Amino acid sequence: MAATLWAGAAQAENTVYIPDVVELSGPGAVSGTNWRDGVALAVDEINAAGGILGRKIVTEHLDTQSNPGVSRAQVQKVLDREPYVVLGPIYSGSVKVNMALTQQAEVPQIVGAEAADITTQGNPWIFRTAFGQQFSMPKIANYLHDQLKVKSVAVVWVNNDFGKGGRDSFVKEMKVRGIEIASDLSTEQGQVDFGSDVIKLKNVKADAVFVYTNEEESARFLIEAKRQGLTVPLFGETTLLSQKVVELAGPAANGVRGHVGLSADAPVPAIQAFAKKFSDRYRYWPDHNGIKGYTAVYLVKYVTEIIGKFDGHAFGTTMKGLTLTPDKAPGMLMEASWDQNGDIDRESFLAEIVDGKQKIVATLPKLKPSKAP
Repeated sequence: MAATLWAGAAQAENTVYIPDVVELSGPGAVSGTNWRDGVALAVDEINAAGGILGRKIVTEHLDTQSNPGVSRAQVQKVLDREPYVVLGPIYSGSVKVNMALTQQAEVPQIVGAEAADITTQGNPWIFRTAFGQQFSMPKIANYLHDQLKVKSVAVVWVNNDFGKGGRDSFVKEMKVRGIEIASDLSTEQGQVDFGSDVIKLKNVKADAVFVYTNEEESARFLIEAKRQGLTVPLFGETTLLSQKVVELAGPAANGVRGHVGLSADAPVPAIQAFAKKFSDRYRYWPDHNGIKGYTAVYLVKYVTEIIGKFDGHAFGTTMKGLTLTPDKAPGMLMEASWDQNGDIDRESFLAEIVDGKQKIVATLPKLKPSKAP
């Protein structure tokens, strides 16, 4: 019955069906809940302003349970209802499994996943609102090499698609800059005890530790590192400095530094206004996933308005080489560009956790500066 109703909604003249398949339970629930709430906020704003080309957005949020197999089944379910665009998920392992379905159906899919190889497989229907690791890792590598002058680094990473992709990209960037990998520690998704990992790090001579794990594991690692008195500077990439990690880790997060692709604490007026709207509505401060979900919906709106019709093929073509600027596309919050692979490029930030809050210490330029059309 529900499928029939949704199919009817999808085909109705006055609505457009844009489903959201995301992690609402399991290890990815923190990320997915932020994304979902960002999506819902944008949908309500756009619908209140008249929709997209006069059509109201109809959406639903389907839980992947942070499981690639479940995510594939959920994407198949929404494809049966003829969506215009599919949103989500965030976990790279899930995207790798389900993006073949949207590719086969020739339906654009906007994801929050970061694994580098998602956009290197020739899928013309996949687009990110998150930095791919091949965009974020050079920025953190430049910081470690140019600013901090580190000679050696230990890497702690989670053994899933997200972690493996990040580890490989990071190690590659270290080698290019002549920085030694002093230790290469693999950890498990959902791992609770990091005692032995921290002991290993204490016995390694490294100038810095780069931590690339999911939110809950990151917090557990930081707590254990503080408990054992690990004194080596800790660095991360977005997740380690996220709001949820700071909340879970408490004082153990203080002093952590790194690169963040997006931050609700960024010194960008549009992002600050978004964060206030978000927190007023949901009673919690958004992390980067909230921004990724919010901008994904606005991306659909702006691209559709550029092409002037609801046409998935035209959508995919228009995305290639597109730059959107806040003056013409305020819902994007910052200038953003997409390349031929569907990867996003925009300014990003260096941050440090100070007194339990993410403090932005520098703004980094786009990797490939481009002029808006």
